[in-house]
Amino acid sequence: MKHEFTDRYLSSLKAPDEGRLEVSDTRRAGLRFRLTAHGNATWVYEKRIKGGVKRKHTLGRWPTPISLARARKIALELEVEAAQGIDRVALLKAKRIEDAAKLASLSTVQQVINTYNDLHLSHLRTGIERKRVIERALTKHLGKSIADLTRKDIQEAIDAKAMEGHKVYANRIRGMLLALTNWAWQRDYIDNPVGAGLAKAIRETARERILGISEIRIIWNATYNMGELWGPFLRVLMLTGQRRGEIAQLRWDQVDLVNRQIVKSGAETKNGKPHTTHLSQPALANLEGLTQSASKFVFSTTGKTPVSGFSPMKRKLDKILGDNFEPWHLHDIRTSFATALANAGEPEAVVDRILNHSASGSAPSAVARVYNQAEQLPQRARVLDKWAEIVTGKMAKIVRIG
Repeated sequence: MKHEFTDRYLSSLKAPDEGRLEVSDTRRAGLRFRLTAHGNATWVYEKRIKGGVKRKHTLGRWPTPISLARARKIALELEVEAAQGIDRVALLKAKRIEDAAKLASLSTVQQVINTYNDLHLSHLRTGIERKRVIERALTKHLGKSIADLTRKDIQEAIDAKAMEGHKVYANRIRGMLLALTNWAWQRDYIDNPVGAGLAKAIRETARERILGISEIRIIWNATYNMGELWGPFLRVLMLTGQRRGEIAQLRWDQVDLVNRQIVKSGAETKNGKPHTTHLSQPALANLEGLTQSASKFVFSTTGKTPVSGFSPMKRKLDKILGDNFEPWHLHDIRTSFATALANAGEPEAVVDRILNHSASGSAPSAVARVYNQAEQLPQRARVLDKWAEIVTGKMAKIVRIG
């Protein structure tokens, strides 16, 4: 039952003979008034968190301590928080976990890592892998007191990986361990930020490899010697300009062959933003040419997990390309995609949306971040069709959307 709440109206409500009476406010969506058979009157507010679950909050009793005006004010605060993705229930749960951890007097490195995982890593898309990397790096120290962990211990873990020849990956480990120790220090698990001042295994510089159009077409032609799995994978990757992992983990339920789109939710993309990718005619043809087996993944060697083995695949592709082809990485395709289309006069904002980037020109205003949600799907479709023409060297069939 719905009704505009007033103090007079609420006072006129009679307690039911059994169970409870529940009425929703027409002025503040989600705010409900409950009256039990015993005459107890309470406020309840329910709202879905942006990108998350629906949460129910018990606000308190009416008329004291929570009046109608006070209930509407609290409901508005909760509505604003929900729109910003703030989940009070989850925050309270995290606080309880943290308090319990402190009461338990955490002592070992492993215990701190476990709590770090519960409060932080478990909410990240790559959290499981990060926890595994941290534990492997600190495997010799997991049983020792966190208070005894030194900067030397952490640096040795980084240097050990670098000595194996994986210097760039050693830098990634450094970043993970630095984040862990800073987190532990901020929560008083350790007295000092022992990760401060950790040396990098190698100084990295921004890569400037931009594949030319002729090189793009050489790679495109080479994919036809990469077999029935890797060939289509590489061609879809090249034609869509998406990240390697997002195509590798592509599922059939994300592919709309009728409307010629790949549609992913925010939870399925690197930057957490939902994303739609137009399929040009060659991209569509490559997906339509695949056999849809029982696997939910478009590209899979096992039928149960996404395709893997990128290093052997890349070595085979490089062998096909020959020794005279300058070294390159798969990610260079995205850089070349952006560069070629910019040189062709395509709007930067449209190219950025295809790549699922934020605009690179300047930081958007607060108003723009909230209201400028135009997806520009027709423009993105035209640009991707044009890119297909550039890659394949064949005239693309331009699709009009909207």
